[in-house]
Amino acid sequence: MKITLKDGSVKEYAQPMSVIDIARDLSDGLARMACVGEVNGEIVDLRTVVEDDAQVNILTARDEAGLAALRHTASHVMAQAVLRLYPGTKLAIGPSIANGFYYDFEFEEPLTSDDFEKIEAEMKKIIKEDLPLERFTKPREEAIAYMQEKGEPYKVELIQDLPEDAVIGFYSQGEFTDLCAGPHLMSTKGVGKAFRIMSLAGAYWRGDEHRQMLTRLYATAFAKKDELEAYITMMEEAKKRDHRKIGKELGLFMMNEAGPGFPFFLPKGMVLKNTLLDYWRQIHKRAGYVEISTPIILNRSLWETSGHWDHYKNNMYTTVIDEEDYAIKPMNCPGGVLVYASEPRSYRDLPLRMGELGIVHRHEKSGQLHGLMRVRCFTQDDAHIFMTSEQIKDEIKGVVALIDEVYSLFGFEYHVELSTRPEDSMGSDEDWEMATEGLRSALDELQLPYVVNEGDGAFYGPKIDFHLVDCIGRTWQCGTIQLDFQLPQRFELEYTGADGEKHRPIMIHRVVFGSIERFIGILTEHFAGAFPTWLAPVQVRVLPISDKYMDYAKSVRDKLDVAGIRVELDTRSEKIGYKIRDARNQRIPYMLVVGQKEEEDGSVSVLSRSGDEGSKALDAFIGDILREIETKDNGLTRGNEE
Repeated sequence: MKITLKDGSVKEYAQPMSVIDIARDLSDGLARMACVGEVNGEIVDLRTVVEDDAQVNILTARDEAGLAALRHTASHVMAQAVLRLYPGTKLAIGPSIANGFYYDFEFEEPLTSDDFEKIEAEMKKIIKEDLPLERFTKPREEAIAYMQEKGEPYKVELIQDLPEDAVIGFYSQGEFTDLCAGPHLMSTKGVGKAFRIMSLAGAYWRGDEHRQMLTRLYATAFAKKDELEAYITMMEEAKKRDHRKIGKELGLFMMNEAGPGFPFFLPKGMVLKNTLLDYWRQIHKRAGYVEISTPIILNRSLWETSGHWDHYKNNMYTTVIDEEDYAIKPMNCPGGVLVYASEPRSYRDLPLRMGELGIVHRHEKSGQLHGLMRVRCFTQDDAHIFMTSEQIKDEIKGVVALIDEVYSLFGFEYHVELSTRPEDSMGSDEDWEMATEGLRSALDELQLPYVVNEGDGAFYGPKIDFHLVDCIGRTWQCGTIQLDFQLPQRFELEYTGADGEKHRPIMIHRVVFGSIERFIGILTEHFAGAFPTWLAPVQVRVLPISDKYMDYAKSVRDKLDVAGIRVELDTRSEKIGYKIRDARNQRIPYMLVVGQKEEEDGSVSVLSRSGDEGSKALDAFIGDILREIETKDNGLTRGNEE
């Protein structure tokens, strides 16, 4: 039997071998670190026996699948601990997720964060017991009876949803057994000591607001304690940077029970939003885009033609006008298609780049709403590019360059995913292959590293997703480029080619910010509210030492205002120390202190986030700050928040 390893080397064995035995043969150290195996591309338990020639990879917690298996095992340990401490609890689901794992429970009595320490202590006991995790299977009907006997109604429902001929997998560890497909570590001891219960929340069973509200325990686990400590530090920093807290402190936006999920932008928030939109318009005009605006509500037949009705109707708000069904738009693309179709087009018109800052509405469940990050109404910085097949590569390159320019401006690093055809797609295999290859070849020519995210494309085409990384290491999916052969066909779009014949254009859907609201939330947390000067709602606050110098302070304010600088004057009869602290708490980039000396000299004493910059002539300060705004320099802000 030949085993091909990740590095291409080949090992030969005279008999079938388990994955863990292969790991031991390679290295005792590797075997100790091993979490799961990968056999011919499938992630499996280490006890899995390899009987034929195969490609085998030993995965540790350094690998994504290995860490996921560690966390999934930790979720079983947490569930076992909960059942030991609270015997009447019912189990729901407990998967690993991006930054840890969770488990949903139905408790007889409410749980609070005060219970975390007790559960963690019991988890440590279970880990120390070194209980082996053993897999077994049952036919569907036996599995249902087995879970009914254990009094686990949620598990019974999950099994009942599976096909009649399904073989159901379970894992046991000591007295605890859970319905699970795996894979898992070999024993509870492998979970180690680097875990922590982070929080609890309510979660409807299967995400249905009409079903039972369960208690979800969020937790995380790592292979090493220093990794756990680094993660907890990051989470504590994230709490300090929470855009909901900072947004309230800085007067940027608010939410109201009159419209949950529908944000209200306050005056300073509107300055921030409009500054971003002005920047968007500036770079898009330079890149050859024209701007359009399409209606917020259109009739059902349009959404049926576009395919959104079949694929998205549960997320759309609808109404009836003149006895005809209408829907508020969840996306801008059909409106852009109608603009293209409004007049004859020639190959000389292409590529046609149409941008739209369109307000869209999507129905999100109340439990998923989260400040500006997850809302029901937002502005999407959409653009649709209509082009010939020969122009695909260059247009994709142009969009990538635009996205890179924007993210670099804010100091974001990013990584790229190529998402391929989903199960609920529409269109021919040929179109999908051509579209996917168009995206892939553009990325290859740009020499832009990417990973393939199988099956996560849009229903009408494959896409390139940009995942940006903020200053504390969190990732956010914002920009996307989607290549679409389907909407031009469904709407019968045409252009006249150089040969005088009618041809079908190809369409790119793309966003840079994504949701403007969400991007503002991300920026607020990225900068901890200390926005770059060009973006800050208030760029300068003038602080008179006392009321005696108010007239001079007003003249300073007026001169800054005429120069186009966003300025406030602190007119309160407070001590100067208080005024400075308040301005710092408001994350204002510059404070200009004025008193007798400044009035006599026509100068200002400049305080910035970097510290005391001393006395400057007012005209010199205005020149300096205008240059900083013009160049959009953000070097003074990152990491200097109070």
